[in-house]
Amino acid sequence: MKTRSDDLQCFLAVVDAGSFSAAAEALDLQVARISRAVTRLEQQLGTTLLNRTTRRLELTEEGATFADAVRAGLAQLDAAEEAVAQVAGRPVGRLRVDAASPFIQHQLLPHLAAFRQRYPEIRLELSASEGIIDLLEKRIDVAIRIGTLSDSTLHARPLGRSALHLVAAPDYLARQGVPDSVDALDGHSLLGFIPPSRLNQWPLPGTAPIRPAVAVSNGELLRRMALDGHGIACLSHFMVAQDLEAGRLMPVLGEALEPLAERERVNAVFYQNSVLAERIRVFLDFIQPRLRL
Repeated sequence: MKTRSDDLQCFLAVVDAGSFSAAAEALDLQVARISRAVTRLEQQLGTTLLNRTTRRLELTEEGATFADAVRAGLAQLDAAEEAVAQVAGRPVGRLRVDAASPFIQHQLLPHLAAFRQRYPEIRLELSASEGIIDLLEKRIDVAIRIGTLSDSTLHARPLGRSALHLVAAPDYLARQGVPDSVDALDGHSLLGFIPPSRLNQWPLPGTAPIRPAVAVSNGELLRRMALDGHGIACLSHFMVAQDLEAGRLMPVLGEALEPLAERERVNAVFYQNSVLAERIRVFLDFIQPRLRL
């Protein structure tokens, strides 16, 4: 009895996405094809892998054991493919990179065409996560994270620091006035993140986290709201440098700001058992000097 590798990929996609429809969207396949793949596996294995209800899917005990084994097996296939390629002196294989959506948009996307041209045999997959994810569960090779790292099982490669700015649109400041002290912020519309969020701690000495007048779920939405004149936001330099240069946003209380390491450090994180995979190394070596943090 043999199982097809694409059926295994479909099964893991359902497990990770939590539904057949979400898995189909992630793999760009029809839901019926995903369902047939899982059913085929269950028939071949002679056991139920997923309990299905109208509201949710749940792994059976056998399904959980099988999912772990499949992850390990596919990882070994990736490693074998890469090992053969390294003998031939070229990096190859699938590279899964995860980062917050603003970082992908402002720092990675501008350089992907050049990277793909240089390393055409690396199959790049990008995913956008605003929070902490399990790299093993999501099968992520390298994640780019901003802030202090807490997971001791991860290896980190520092990519640099991105200073924080308080910014607002010129029309907002024309209407509401430019705050000339930290205390003056009390009379302004402060934009932040949906709580609980450490990102609502601004780099101002002796201040508590702000209580946003409007809270959003990711940094690009926050930037858009600032550009549209809804208030003052705290954003990383890599997101707003061009806006500041073009005058679309104006700095606020620049002299009062102090470094805030837990929101400024940029790291690439990955699991590293021994030698760093070549496809990860060449990606980091390529992208780091091109970052504008």
